[in-house]
Amino acid sequence: MRTVYTFVPSRTHEFPDHPERPGRLELLQPLLESGMSGAEAIPVAPATRDQIAHVHLPHLIQTIEEVCKKGPGVIDSAPTYITQTSFEDALLAAGGVISCTKAVLNGEAQNGFAIVRPPGHHAEPHRAMGFCIFNNVAVAAREALASGMDRIMVIDYDAHHGNGTQAACLKDDRFGFISTHQWGIYPGTGWIDDAPRAKGRLVNVPLHAHAGDEIFLRAAERIFKPVVESFRPQMLFISAGFDAHWNDPITSLGLSTKGFYNISRHLLELADEYCSGRIVFVLEGGYDPGNVANGAMAVFDALSLSPLKNDPRDTSPHPEPDHEARFAEIREWHGLPS
Repeated sequence: MRTVYTFVPSRTHEFPDHPERPGRLELLQPLLESGMSGAEAIPVAPATRDQIAHVHLPHLIQTIEEVCKKGPGVIDSAPTYITQTSFEDALLAAGGVISCTKAVLNGEAQNGFAIVRPPGHHAEPHRAMGFCIFNNVAVAAREALASGMDRIMVIDYDAHHGNGTQAACLKDDRFGFISTHQWGIYPGTGWIDDAPRAKGRLVNVPLHAHAGDEIFLRAAERIFKPVVESFRPQMLFISAGFDAHWNDPITSLGLSTKGFYNISRHLLELADEYCSGRIVFVLEGGYDPGNVANGAMAVFDALSLSPLKNDPRDTSPHPEPDHEARFAEIREWHGLPS
């Protein structure tokens, strides 16, 4: 089984004192270069404007290109920033996910991991936001649908709600989406009943602070598996946010490195059972370089069916809140079998 990856560090997409910075990848890069991931790096071509336009309005694409020429600057209150290279960086980030997707679709790889920035899951069809310029995972998902897939699904375990991915799939019955996220933080969306017309394929799992390893596995068993079983996607995309780690500097969930490994193994098993193994992970958030490095290597271990090679035993010191009532509410809303 061949695992591939793309690496798009976008070193000139940087703004003073901003958490979404090239330094997020500074501990991961040497691990990749040493071959410790066990995966094979593949080349990246920038996404075309037409590919971006499968998700984003042409006016937004043109506006981003023009404002970047005048950069650097801040373009929304998150704050989302741009530099003079950010338009090209964002095209390359989306292209990094497309490259992994094509390798899997063409049978050149069983699975892949697109380690790219700027991230994407907050970017909506009509606006860049939340540190994100173009929605990398949604662009690649659209590419998979355009290539002949009948149904695909994005599962997002970033600490923040993937509002942009939700907006991109809202009106397309071929496009499923599940998001676990800490409730009450940016961007303030992602409640259980957000999308009544898309019951069963657009599933929000708002979590209390300090939800961690056990709660995520329960979510995988109680929510992910029955939704995937019902929707029957032919390919899974995973928005992997390592800001769900318990000591991320800007969030308050509770995953450990072992937790990232366990949830990734569970997702891989779902892909094996329902998608002929087709799965692509995509980097989203994560603002502690150590957590990003450990989490990404845990994903590679899961993709290669290896045991977790590096367990720093970074277990959350916080007790996990009970979520059974929340999971029951979600299951009832979506009509999942008891």
